[in-house]
Amino acid sequence: MPNALFSPLRLRGLTLKNRVAVSPMCQYSAGDGLANAWHLVHLGKFAQGGAGLVFTEAAAVCRKGRITHGDLGIWSDAHAAALAPVTGFLRAQGAASAIQLGHAGRKASMQRPWHGNGPLDADDRARGETPWEVVGPSPVPVAEDWLVPREMTAEDIARTVEDFAAAARRADRIGFDVAEIHAAHGYLLASFLSPVSNRRGDAYGGGRAGRARMLLETVEAVRAAWPEDKPLFVRVSAVDGAPDGWSLDDTVWLAGELGSRGVDVIDCSSGGISGSATLGRAAPQPGFQVPYAERVRRETGVLTQAVGLILDPEQAEAVVAEGRADIVAVGREMLADPNWALHAARALGADDAFAQWPVQYGWWLDRRHKLVGR
Repeated sequence: MPNALFSPLRLRGLTLKNRVAVSPMCQYSAGDGLANAWHLVHLGKFAQGGAGLVFTEAAAVCRKGRITHGDLGIWSDAHAAALAPVTGFLRAQGAASAIQLGHAGRKASMQRPWHGNGPLDADDRARGETPWEVVGPSPVPVAEDWLVPREMTAEDIARTVEDFAAAARRADRIGFDVAEIHAAHGYLLASFLSPVSNRRGDAYGGGRAGRARMLLETVEAVRAAWPEDKPLFVRVSAVDGAPDGWSLDDTVWLAGELGSRGVDVIDCSSGGISGSATLGRAAPQPGFQVPYAERVRRETGVLTQAVGLILDPEQAEAVVAEGRADIVAVGREMLADPNWALHAARALGADDAFAQWPVQYGWWLDRRHKLVGR
């Protein structure tokens, strides 16, 4: 049965086998930024599970850019080497690999979620996890009792832009197919965009164009460092969800600027400017962020990725079939069911004979199905 979710998508020199992506999900399990067996197994099972595109969690482009002591990094060649087995395994399973490049900004030096998800405190120090300096566009903390960021100088900004470009070059060398710049959820680049956190009076502040300047310079630097035949994504918070914050109209404008600079896909999330991007929302409904991706796509012509409580195959199929987004990213539902994409293919009639499953699994399941009829 033909369907949209399991149709291929061409992005520059890359063809995704389907429109199912696995969202970046922090695991807080790296040692000084170095990937380990946890990351290989965590990401590898989604490729075995049929996803067309698998994202790493945010990989910090410099040590200070980590959210927590357990964050992944790609600020050195050693960090890249630790990630290399991931790209090889994903490719062997038929999935494209994507790395999200990030800098936590004023939301750095945080606790791992299971330790409280707030600023590092005495309990964290007792575990050997000490705070570090945080930076941002202005000395405006995330919330009361959080670290006050040091306002970045023009030299800091230029160095960070180069950190993103250097990280992209490392990611290319180890075989990542897609790079995504993280400009959402209140982290560094998002904090420059938002008037909630950016109070600067220089060329990187003020009106919308000034507040977008650091992101646009980062995109230009990464696009120049990233091969022409490899796609570049940018994740944005389409709305801050805060009074007088970044708006959807702003995002539509920004998407046009990003598209003109060689960005291929806008990954539309929301929130996080003054707290967690995944906690504290008032009962969000399934697919609550899809309208952001739909409007950006409709008004700019730039391809979009939809994310946010996309739970079942029929819902995901409708998003793509109705032209509301080009890719559907599934996050926590993948944690509950790493084979979500394979189950979706069967539910939508795109794989009646377990042909999309790894051959080591598919022949067993097909044989059982023929024996028992289910």
